[in-house]
Amino acid sequence: MSVIKRMIEFRSLQEVTQSLLTHKARTALAVLTVAWGVFMLVLLLGAGRGLQNGVELEFKDDAVNSIRVYTGTTTIAHEGHPRGRKIRFDNEAFSTLQRNVDALDRSTARFYPRDLTISYGGEQAAFSIRAVHPEHVYLEKTQITAGRFINEIDIGNKRKVAAIGAIVAERLFAGETAVGKDILLGEIYYRVVGVFSDSGRRSEEEIIYLPISTAQLLYSGGERIHQMMYTVGDVSYEESEASVEQTRQLLADRYRFSSQDKRAVRIYNNLDEYKKITDLFFWVRVFVAVVGVGTIFTGMLAVSNIMMISVAERRVEIGIRKALGATPASITRLVVIESLLITSVAGYLGLLVSIGLLEVLKAVVPENEYLYQPDVNTALVLSVTVLIVVAGTLSGYLPARKAASISPVEALAK
Repeated sequence: MSVIKRMIEFRSLQEVTQSLLTHKARTALAVLTVAWGVFMLVLLLGAGRGLQNGVELEFKDDAVNSIRVYTGTTTIAHEGHPRGRKIRFDNEAFSTLQRNVDALDRSTARFYPRDLTISYGGEQAAFSIRAVHPEHVYLEKTQITAGRFINEIDIGNKRKVAAIGAIVAERLFAGETAVGKDILLGEIYYRVVGVFSDSGRRSEEEIIYLPISTAQLLYSGGERIHQMMYTVGDVSYEESEASVEQTRQLLADRYRFSSQDKRAVRIYNNLDEYKKITDLFFWVRVFVAVVGVGTIFTGMLAVSNIMMISVAERRVEIGIRKALGATPASITRLVVIESLLITSVAGYLGLLVSIGLLEVLKAVVPENEYLYQPDVNTALVLSVTVLIVVAGTLSGYLPARKAASISPVEALAK
């Protein structure tokens, strides 16, 4: 009995295949509609993930709970001081924040020495140089792979030491051990005390860190600093915003500018930026979900309409089949198998092309903050594709029932 059943199923598949090949235009249109829906859905999912990866890359090398303070220019006259006054930070301003910002956890200032040529042996290069405090390692999530980072003894004794990024080490030392070697920055030698990597952008590994006290002394910095940064520990977003306002007020009191003047000092709350990005990706996910539902609905509608056309075209054929003894169940099975075959092939083609395109984009699109490593969750994509195939197959059920209800006499009479 099972052999006869398999023979019937094989015969049904042959008939469906022959029907699809006979009506090439109709079949191609159905396949293209479903495949395009799957293709666009996977592409949107991949692009959304790529966008999220690019943004997360921006946060990956920085503490999410960090606040950054930059110098600016006043835009409001205040206490006899005219607008247009440039604000410059110094060591005391940094100490003021350390002492008075309630939520402050880790902190560092930055001083940027003038451009210096870096060399070791016969190798010369140009890399970014930052002079910082020891806790900078926590704000940039710097991972020490050899040696150590700048420490308090380096700061106190104004030591000529440096921690260098992995790319700097590779470029200057070409596989040699970097720790303990002396590199020349301009005309001054610095002892390499550590090598670090960074989980963010590669450019973060093209940096040399120096003790801020040493750089201020050797490069005519005096007490000047260019930027201040600190983390606020495990606090809420509202508490971090309170720290921002507290910082602005402290600096306004010290430098005599209006606390309402947001351009006198520029303060960036990473938690605020992270919140905005999180909200953005929530709506991106909503958009993709809406598109996904629309894609499934469109695919169902397309398959249903095309199968309706197929049933109308084959009305006489179906009438003959029923006159020769074909049961309604066999007629229904033929139409449903046809819709299943169309959606399965179309879904696979759409999935194959879209994933292929994403792989090409991953290979050719350079690292950037807008689209980085576009990818999709394989399980999610397969689930969606299966859902589209199932939905497309079910959408063929209504035309199948209509075909099964055709009267042989009416069909042959037309």
